[in-house]
Amino acid sequence: MLIVVFGVREPAHADDGKELAAPLHIREVRMLGSAYWSIVAIGAVVTLAGFSTAFIVLRAQDVGLALALIPLVFIVMNVIFAIAAYPAGVLSDRYGRSGLIVAGLVVIIVADVMLALASGIWVVMCGVALWGLYMGLTQGVLMALVADTAPERLRGTAFGMFNLVSGIAMLFASVIAGWLWDQFGAPAPFIASAIFATIALAGWTLQRLRSG
Repeated sequence: MLIVVFGVREPAHADDGKELAAPLHIREVRMLGSAYWSIVAIGAVVTLAGFSTAFIVLRAQDVGLALALIPLVFIVMNVIFAIAAYPAGVLSDRYGRSGLIVAGLVVIIVADVMLALASGIWVVMCGVALWGLYMGLTQGVLMALVADTAPERLRGTAFGMFNLVSGIAMLFASVIAGWLWDQFGAPAPFIASAIFATIALAGWTLQRLRSG
């Protein structure tokens, strides 16, 4: 909040005297373009892989983490997320977005396998750390890709649609994860997450190949 208040400055815009259009119109949504919608689709599948962190907490409890130590899950995840996010942004700006998306998806697949097969708390915590790394590698980069592919005058709409689709995907992901946990046991949601991440990785690779 302090960074926003003291460190962010709004760039100057020329006032052309024209009134702003309505907040959202279906015509503008259609103008976002295929490149943007491919990012939205990949983002939705990535979100399906990254279901609610509540299931990671449940997994930690399942292997014996004491209730009083549950905050450690969030601490480890968010510390790794915070550490990874800035370097990921720098690498993204210098060398491109694609490699970081691929790296992030590979990381979450490894994390899912560890969480699915874990029989002790240390393996779970390693999976938690990798989950934080995945978030650091992908979350900011996906936002940058939205900005890269959306027309400048529609970037607000683009971010809104991206978050709408991602929110719906997160809801479905959590429902699916909960059902899998109840029906097939604790490892099942993480196996499903690895499958979704693999689908996202394949889709991303195909999209990159088509775009050259």
